[in-house]
Amino acid sequence: MSARRKGLVIMLASAGIFAVMGLLMKLLGPEYRVWDIAIYRFVGGAVILGALFRFNRHLLRPARPRLMLVRGVVGSIAFLSITYAIRSIPFSTAMVLFYSFPAFAALFSTCISPERLSLYEIICILAALVGVGVIFDFRPEGDVIGQAMAVLGAVFAGLTVAIIRDLRRDHGPVMIYFYFCVIGSCICIVPFMQNPQIPFHGTDLMIVGGILASSIVAQILMNQGFSYCKSWEGGLFMTSEVVFAALLGVLFLGESVTWRLLAGGLLIFAGGAAIRYQFPRGDHPPRTTAHR
Repeated sequence: MSARRKGLVIMLASAGIFAVMGLLMKLLGPEYRVWDIAIYRFVGGAVILGALFRFNRHLLRPARPRLMLVRGVVGSIAFLSITYAIRSIPFSTAMVLFYSFPAFAALFSTCISPERLSLYEIICILAALVGVGVIFDFRPEGDVIGQAMAVLGAVFAGLTVAIIRDLRRDHGPVMIYFYFCVIGSCICIVPFMQNPQIPFHGTDLMIVGGILASSIVAQILMNQGFSYCKSWEGGLFMTSEVVFAALLGVLFLGESVTWRLLAGGLLIFAGGAAIRYQFPRGDHPPRTTAHR
């Protein structure tokens, strides 16, 4: 399998699992705050990864600690922003605003790395963004703060994926996610402790466990995927999460299959497929050497 195809498969798998995480977050009761959800993800992820890898020196000594710190901070801001938006404005509005992040990833990647966009690639990104809008029948509803948080999440998500792509040159996917969890925990622990919500019921425990497991697997897959594709390209592939989320809504929430889902999904996958096949076989981003 070519490197470019590996990147596509890994990113699609990550998007599908992130969609599962989004469904579980939607099912979690309204008494759980943004800080609660963040702590479940960050602290749980840091503890599990640290235990699995026994906090060895490879996990605890990043080659570029300052950039790793920046990635943790901007990634945490992106996660908190979109979580707040989802909880405060209509889901469709939040998702359409947030999934503008591949455009921001393309912008930031030109500053962080030598990646450049052609007109053809810009058209592919726009096709995917239009597909997102078609699926959700975008209307700018909800309060202004919620909308601003969704856009803020998109900006920082774009910056995050550009940084991850750069970090993958000399850091493994597990180390990148581990430090994201550690830094996110430090940011969120004080607001969480002001009014902590601890899940005790069986259903809530299962949902929180599912959020934790899906976030670990999806994020590590995404980090690994950036070994095989550019930052904005990976972001474009990740817009398929919208399609997977809509399909999960049909399967588990009783939502209807509409022409918007079919047409929007076609546009999203067409944009990704066009990027996938634009280069001759064997032309792909350089492989990284970091594994852990």
